[in-house]
Amino acid sequence: MFVGLGTVLNIGTIVLGSALGILGGARFPQKLRVLVTDVLGCVALINAADSLRSVWSHPFLSAVPKGWTTLGTLAALILGGVTGYLLHIEDRLENFGLSIKVRFGARDTGTFLEGFMAASLLFAIGPLAILGSVSDGMHTGIQQLVLKSTLDGFAAIAFATTFGWGVAFAAIPVAIYQFGWTAIGFFLGNILTQYQVQSLTAVGGVLLFGIGLRLLNIKIIAIGDLLPALIFAPLVALAAHQFI
Repeated sequence: MFVGLGTVLNIGTIVLGSALGILGGARFPQKLRVLVTDVLGCVALINAADSLRSVWSHPFLSAVPKGWTTLGTLAALILGGVTGYLLHIEDRLENFGLSIKVRFGARDTGTFLEGFMAASLLFAIGPLAILGSVSDGMHTGIQQLVLKSTLDGFAAIAFATTFGWGVAFAAIPVAIYQFGWTAIGFFLGNILTQYQVQSLTAVGGVLLFGIGLRLLNIKIIAIGDLLPALIFAPLVALAAHQFI
């Protein structure tokens, strides 16, 4: 077993799931494809609700002052949103998707980009992506990434029936993101306490909720610009724990 194996497995399931979805997608009527996307949106909302329970978890509540589980989550999202906006993360993701589309000659730009954006964000957001990658880097197992790979594989099949090859190319930013966290785990060891994990999970839940709204065509939120909030979340929790 080598460092990064979990992410390699994750990339493989995304590409394989996308290919299976594309091969079978042409046989599915448009109404069924829309229904599948709606189901994914609903599941994203369910997962978001499950992650948001961390705001009321005992380790998080006992580690920070009263009310700071919510205030800290809000602060991380605001700091992350401002940082992401200044760095133009959402725009960079869209431009990256466009460059891939031009490079490989995808016909439907809108569908390709929507699939690339939605899949990239859905596969990257969530505690499993970070915690599993850190665990991989620390040589403490890849069980979390094996679970994530399984879930992402099935999601890629469903997404690709509607969005095509844009979903497969989402493996590129996912690889960059997860290999980065694997490197952190390899060089820094166990860097997150339990309450910091809970804060990270809570912020991830908010981002997943935004993805659900996006998939359901309720509200297009610039989730890409909010990605830095996943970095700020454990830092804000640590500051609240030590200084407030």
